[in-house]
Amino acid sequence: MVTPTVAPRCHRCGAPLAPKSPSRRAACAGCGADVRVCLNCRFHAPGMHHDCREPAAERVADKERANFCEFFALAPGSTSLRGGEEGAGARAQLEALFRRP
Repeated sequence: MVTPTVAPRCHRCGAPLAPKSPSRRAACAGCGADVRVCLNCRFHAPGMHHDCREPAAERVADKERANFCEFFALAPGSTSLRGGEEGAGARAQLEALFRRP
């Protein structure tokens, strides 16, 4: 069975991103946010050391600004959308799922 791939999306507005590795200066066509940021990286993991699954990665203080991390790889579809209907709908579904009777 083939698993469908999810196109990478901007962490801020959810606009689709080119699937290739972006340059440090790349910006989202939808909102102008930097693309090569921790929040768009497949290794980003809040709560882990330096908020990253890659143990050799250096600390990046601002996760929303472009950086020079050598381990950067676009995540398949961002899960850190801020606001918007997608985020609100997902939050409502989770709250309904875990609501106690």
